[in-house]
Amino acid sequence: QKKSREESSGEGSGVEILANRPYSDGPGGSGQYTHKIYHVGSHIPSWFRALLPKAALQVEEESWNAYPYTRTRYTCPFVEKFSIEIETYYRPDAGQQTNIFNLSAAEKRQRIL
Repeated sequence: QKKSREESSGEGSGVEILANRPYSDGPGGSGQYTHKIYHVGSHIPSWFRALLPKAALQVEEESWNAYPYTRTRYTCPFVEKFSIEIETYYRPDAGQQTNIFNLSAAEKRQRIL
């Protein structure tokens, strides 16, 4: 929250929280769902910002936090078909597990390392 306040310095900046609620029967079981919009216009040079539509100046984040599992998706409304999804498992080791997501042999072959 502190970082959100520091980054909110007028129009076109800051974090807008659309949802922050518990969920059940979702990714990882039960946890906390958040949906945020990051307004990044103030981090882009003004001459470049003037060329971009408003939809290009925001990034949406949806996150399902069910410790030890978390799934987060980032999208930009300006580029509708683009998204990044990050899945994370927190385990009490130093990263020695070779197949944390229990991928099949076919799924392992599709990975880009």
